[in-house]
Amino acid sequence: MQKRTSKVLQIASTYMGTIVGAGFATGQEILQFFTRFGYWGTITIAFATILFIWLGTKMMIIASEIRANSYEDLNKALFGDKYGRLISLFMLVILLGVTAVMLAGAGTIFYEHWNIAYQAGLLITMAGSFLLLRKGMKSILAVNAIVVPTMLLFTVFVMIHTFHTPGSAKFLTLSTDYSPWAALASPFLYTAFNLSLAQAVLVPLGAEIRDRKTIVMGSWLGGIGIGFMLLAGHIALSLHMPGIQQFAIPMGGIARQLGQYVQFIYMFLIFAEIFTTLIANIYGLTLQLKERTSWSREWLTVAVLLVCYLASQIGFGPLLSTLYPLFGLISLGWLILMIRRRVTFRNS
Repeated sequence: MQKRTSKVLQIASTYMGTIVGAGFATGQEILQFFTRFGYWGTITIAFATILFIWLGTKMMIIASEIRANSYEDLNKALFGDKYGRLISLFMLVILLGVTAVMLAGAGTIFYEHWNIAYQAGLLITMAGSFLLLRKGMKSILAVNAIVVPTMLLFTVFVMIHTFHTPGSAKFLTLSTDYSPWAALASPFLYTAFNLSLAQAVLVPLGAEIRDRKTIVMGSWLGGIGIGFMLLAGHIALSLHMPGIQQFAIPMGGIARQLGQYVQFIYMFLIFAEIFTTLIANIYGLTLQLKERTSWSREWLTVAVLLVCYLASQIGFGPLLSTLYPLFGLISLGWLILMIRRRVTFRNS
């Protein structure tokens, strides 16, 4: 029983840590996908939470059943050999692009907030990633076991502070100029992009676990945790609308009001969230590339880091604004196929 509980918590924390990346932690994703739609935001967060629970569970159970070595095995099982390979190739490009964005984001935090040169920040992050990834999935589980509970504590702290502030119920009445149809589309776009990327680490994680009940419990706990953090961020951001939209890091603007020490902790948490997403993506990429090449995992890790380092020279902002809209569109197609696909599992 104790072993199952430990596995459930590992799945939940890894799921949450993989989804709660830089965009989530900064508040930009919550603002763009939920809060700008006013009181519709709470309803759409509920939709997104259901999708995270349902499809996250489905993904990991399939990976466990077929004993997938990488996310390409999952895509082949879902969409057939021909289309599975094609979709996996798209995912490979997307993951490389997003990993470059994460690395550039880490360098930006070093430069803008810690007065360390951008290039030095990139190299420090790359060295840390390489050293941790030598231990494989264990390193991802260990990092998330520390970062996710800390992020949850901070989220609870911000939520308590928000509810003690006059006007804390603004999220229930906040008006919007956007169409309800645009609001209802947002949870599908949000989960599409995040889940298509999360498969890089959730598929090998699911493949390692043979117990279906453990996967289901971990996915439910992780999905609910993601929903809770989305809601907490939405409530806090709604209180400061519309002025909060001017900040590049909206949650940083809120953290600044809570004191210098809180702001420092929060910036460290943002870096930690970037780092967890970065190592998860690199791990998934190396597993995928290992099936296509004869290189060792260490050399593939070095190769991926070098490619991302070169791409990160473009800068965080330009990479984000150029790549994410394109990736979102491709990911939506993947989500539709994932929802439509019927899967029959063996009884366990």
